[in-house]
Amino acid sequence: MPPIVKTLSVKPKDACQFDILSLGEIMLRLDPGEGRIRTARRFQVWEGGGEYNVARGLRRCFGQRAAVVTAFVKNDVGWLLEDLVLQGGVDPSLILWRESDGIGRTVRNGLNFTERGFGIRGAVGCSDRGHTAAAQLKKGDIDWEHVFGRLGVRWFHTGGIFAGLSDTTPEVVIEAAACARKHGTMVSYDLNYRPSLWKSIGGQKRCQEVNREIARHVDVMIGNEEDFTASLGFEVPGLDQHIREIETGAFRKMIQAATAAFPNFKVAATTLRTVRTATVNDWGAIVWANGEFHEATHRPGLEILDRVGGGDSFASGLIYGLMELGDPKLAVEYGAAHGALAMTTPGDTTMASLPEVKKLVGGGGARVDR
Repeated sequence: MPPIVKTLSVKPKDACQFDILSLGEIMLRLDPGEGRIRTARRFQVWEGGGEYNVARGLRRCFGQRAAVVTAFVKNDVGWLLEDLVLQGGVDPSLILWRESDGIGRTVRNGLNFTERGFGIRGAVGCSDRGHTAAAQLKKGDIDWEHVFGRLGVRWFHTGGIFAGLSDTTPEVVIEAAACARKHGTMVSYDLNYRPSLWKSIGGQKRCQEVNREIARHVDVMIGNEEDFTASLGFEVPGLDQHIREIETGAFRKMIQAATAAFPNFKVAATTLRTVRTATVNDWGAIVWANGEFHEATHRPGLEILDRVGGGDSFASGLIYGLMELGDPKLAVEYGAAHGALAMTTPGDTTMASLPEVKKLVGGGGARVDR
């Protein structure tokens, strides 16, 4: 018998309009391909956002009914973002639209310039997301009773990127998560610590205050060992040593401390990444559920084309395994395999299929499929 997660109670499909709903900002990613932002003459356009990427992955790879709550400005960039969301198969009906002032003085859509890196040159992100429509969302803007009580949602996902956008977005997260749990919806949260987001609004101290308050409303907590330290304040010696055994041991100690502080956590999980170069990483993952740890297949020397979104794809595979299979051991394998595959293609979002994930989980290799 698989190690079913006894503490998870996911609502049945026929009781809900959506399997997965994400709350977060979606930015327009401008990708210079193999080149640099600073010398680019053309960009490939993608959509992306830490929370949205999870919902899109669950829709495109795992066939789940997905929707997103965010906000766009009514202009050509906003409509381009909507078109990209539609191409990803994610329901846009819960997106809030704001009137444009003509030049973005009061509200705008976010941009994210991201270069992939190669070898000894690391990936670089340059966000242009101040005063965005999503960052200005506040408590009371969304009718969560309608979303969770009348439409019905099986799983709700959000994270620390959205929570770090402004002084009002943490209140939106808490309002949504509390309503979701009231109506029996599972709540997952990816800590996703980004120093640049918190720099001007109180730094790491404010980050920890916000995330520790949000953590009380979370069922499934996701974040690497650095996230658990930076966002929740759980210090464990040895995190600066890039050795897999230390990473795994540190995470186990971290979770023991975190679950003692937050007994509402039913599942906690992380990727285990050692960056050899921008294009070669050691890759793995570990999950805690039912008081036990399960570690995914470790993939040393994983070759990477574009690392952005690998953690989000891990989260979507993990959620699929928990939501549909109820098996944490298999869930962490699906998450790690999906994250690995997502990093072999450009853009923030997955291009993998469920058969490809299953093949990798089953030990399949990279021989050509004809």
